Amino acid sequence: MITLYYTAHTCSLASHIALEDAGAEYELRRIDFATTEQQSPEYLKINPKARVPAMVTERGILTETPAMLAFIAQSYPEAKLAPLDDPFAFAEIQAFNSYLCSSLHVAHAHRMRGHRWASEESSFEDMRRKVPETVSAGFEMIEKEMFKGPWVMGETYTIADPYLFTIAQWMEKDGVDPGRFPKVADHRARMAERANVKAAIEVELAP
Repeated sequence: MITLYYTAHTCSLASHIALEDAGAEYELRRIDFATTEQQSPEYLKINPKARVPAMVTERGILTETPAMLAFIAQSYPEAKLAPLDDPFAFAEIQAFNSYLCSSLHVAHAHRMRGHRWASEESSFEDMRRKVPETVSAGFEMIEKEMFKGPWVMGETYTIADPYLFTIAQWMEKDGVDPGRFPKVADHRARMAERANVKAAIEVELAP
């Protein structure tokens, strides 16, 4: 049994969708950011980083979305969420997901989590002003250089798709016009119509 620790409107949605895609047996544990539950002693035993997602497996605990998505794909090969028999193609997925994690998500986080990088309020405001530019640059890289279409890696749906969808949902709040990136916007719209995506979002947004 897998246990996914999540919070709505965060990148944990990507792993949640992938678990649905895989047909995995899993349970969810919601972490309440409003009460700083992520910093509670109980949760810090699960994830000392005080962030979501975290995934408890029979082998141990995983954090970081690219690792969790790869684990899901490899644990449920029958779901065909990654080209597991092709080392280079699998590495391409890892490269894409790593870019989302290390570059695009970090640019997004400057809008509300400036305390990770600075201590002055003036610095926080400067970071927030920069977010539309840096996040747009990230999506431009994806739109022009990385997105193969119709899915992220080409003709086949993979674990890269729920991850891109999750981060693309934040575009408007980051001050980014989705109309500038038609491939990404079309992908987001098609993902939103998938049954597994709808199911995951419905559960996460439930009271």
